[in-house]
Amino acid sequence: MTSDKAYSNPAYEPEGHDSIIDVERGLQRSQSKVTQQITYSWHNVNVFARPPTGCCGKKSKNAPTKHILKNVSGICRPGELLAIMGASGAGKTTLLNVLTGRGGDLLNVSGNLCVNGLTMKPSQLTSQSAYVQQDDLFVGTLTVKEQLIFQARLRMDRNIPHEKRMERVREVMQELSLTKCQNTLIGIPGRIKGISGGETKRLAFACEVLTNPSLMLCDEPTTGLDSFMAQTIVEAMRDMAQTGRTIISTIHQPSSEVFALFDRVLLMAEGRVAFLGLTTEALAFFERAGKTCPDNFNPADFFIMTLAVEPDREEESKSFIAKVCDDYDANEGKEVTRQVLANSAGGKKEDVFSDSKTHKSPYKASWTSQFSAVLVRSTLEILRDPTQLRIKIIQTIMIALLLGLIFLDQENDQAGAKNCISVLFLLLTNMTFQNTFGVVNLFATEVEIFTREHENGMYRSDVFFIAKNVAEIPMAVLQPVLFVGVIYYMVGLNPGADNFFICMGIIVLVANIGVSFGYLISCLARNLEMALAIAAPLIIPFMLFGGFFLNSDSVPVYFIWLQYISWFNYANEALNINQWDDFGSIGCEFGNNTSSLCPYQTGDDVLRDLNFESDNFGMDIGVMFALLFGFRIIAFAFLFGRLYRKKSD
Repeated sequence: MTSDKAYSNPAYEPEGHDSIIDVERGLQRSQSKVTQQITYSWHNVNVFARPPTGCCGKKSKNAPTKHILKNVSGICRPGELLAIMGASGAGKTTLLNVLTGRGGDLLNVSGNLCVNGLTMKPSQLTSQSAYVQQDDLFVGTLTVKEQLIFQARLRMDRNIPHEKRMERVREVMQELSLTKCQNTLIGIPGRIKGISGGETKRLAFACEVLTNPSLMLCDEPTTGLDSFMAQTIVEAMRDMAQTGRTIISTIHQPSSEVFALFDRVLLMAEGRVAFLGLTTEALAFFERAGKTCPDNFNPADFFIMTLAVEPDREEESKSFIAKVCDDYDANEGKEVTRQVLANSAGGKKEDVFSDSKTHKSPYKASWTSQFSAVLVRSTLEILRDPTQLRIKIIQTIMIALLLGLIFLDQENDQAGAKNCISVLFLLLTNMTFQNTFGVVNLFATEVEIFTREHENGMYRSDVFFIAKNVAEIPMAVLQPVLFVGVIYYMVGLNPGADNFFICMGIIVLVANIGVSFGYLISCLARNLEMALAIAAPLIIPFMLFGGFFLNSDSVPVYFIWLQYISWFNYANEALNINQWDDFGSIGCEFGNNTSSLCPYQTGDDVLRDLNFESDNFGMDIGVMFALLFGFRIIAFAFLFGRLYRKKSD
């Protein structure tokens, strides 16, 4: 880790507004940061796309397999900044996925990956490597400093004191010119104003360099940035490479200034290596192949255009690409292969960087530290997001007032009894939909962040799930309390204090079941769009068998199982028992208490008409608690299964 001297340098200050990195002092301060320099090489990497699966998960026997990467070899040494370039479909992203160990569930991969002469899997490099992905995923309600502190708590060694972690956070913010925006929220597009795109990308780098990785892999880090910010980002990468790091990056259409910052370039075409060497030697290589870059023309654009397959000249283009790749294999490629084989000499499958030898946990932080950090972040997310706090509270109060005004002061008569039955069902319906969709909108997005952070070895899956559950409890209690508190006496429900608090408790329980079902939908769905699409169709069948639209005696036998797992059914029965049990007489507005005109003469008549039993109250509450925890257990199983499938591949 970083030396004490590096942490305690009081002379270090950011150089100015336009500086992304204080290069001279930054390099002097950072020379000792990389404790283990890495030479990363790959030899004869072949990648085939797995055949698509049909229904029931069966693979099509006759489906063709696509050969994506073909005998790709390469090497990157400490202090080098290597660019992987190529036209669309050349295989550059697939190669980066292989080097980082991502996308394995979709690919069949063969070949050797070697680090300092040892053959190993990318997953074994977690403690000494970092992966800066193209899409920046952050919790937008955190400030820049809070995000880095969160990363430092979970990614730095547990033996490092808190003061040293904070020093490291300050140092990284200075190196990447994030000091000025350290107290600015990261932001959520369209909801919370935050930092700029360039600052967001620098924050992504800052999160990764906190742990002083020896190897960094970046996926198109300049995408979406203007030319100035793209250059400053690559300058930052170059300066980090000069401290002894090994940095490999895919890049799309860099400017000539940005391209010149790279030490070496790996050009790919049709899944093969067309060139690997110094950027200054690439032009001479293509001149030998009969292609000369025009004066004042961007070399990067020239390489990509030369190696692209033109639609109207497909055969000719592919023939030229094959010629270039064959020429490389016969000349420069032989020297590269020799260097690659030298790096794999005597290699064996051993993880020299992991903690496996000492049988330590794969996580840097303890379970309690992980839980504390994730819980604080989840709580801040709720408190600072207006859609999660203020708007939800206002929405709850407004709906309660609207329903209260619609059903205001119900009389103790036949119409009033029927209206009270409707209000009770509206209570549990509104709390179900409001909490289910509230969780889906937030949790389905957070699952993407969790998946990335879990793959980076930051925290356990159970830590994330339990922390989210705990953080949601206050809001899942406050909403139903406000809702019932506003509407209950406006409508004129059973005025007893015990009846009021029991009703409130039941609605709190229903709201938390809605949260549980929202977790289940979010973990079941692949993304937010899918989760929102399936939420209502999954809830409505449970609502239909809740005893309001269809009497429980009228449920078809083939749908009876839905009634048994419908929280609407149990909550509706419990609410009506609380309202009508021992209620007393109910008036008849027709002036004649006949059963034909006034079927509800007492509260027991209401329960009998709804086919509810007073003795079922305890069972209803118990089953609802079982559903609350059952849905969450199933949701966690889906979440864990998603991670397991990725790891197994």
